[in-house]
Amino acid sequence: MKTQPLAMHLSRRCLARCKRTGLPCQAPAMANGRCRMHGGKSTGAPKGNKNALKHGMHTKEALMEKKVVREVIKQAQETLKQF
Repeated sequence: MKTQPLAMHLSRRCLARCKRTGLPCQAPAMANGRCRMHGGKSTGAPKGNKNALKHGMHTKEALMEKKVVREVIKQAQETLKQF
């Protein structure tokens, strides 16, 4: 008795070449023709993701403030050397 192949076995394959063996990748391809490991589109971060919030440490204003603080510290050290 012969069984029918499942739909997942009939889907298109990635066919990117494996570096190690040189054989084509057999993972199912997405709409762009490649699998998720060989160039599939990224879905990106979920909506409302807080992992990529900007902290503001390297904004123009913050850098200028750091520069001013460094100059004040340098002047204070020079003043203290005189005593």
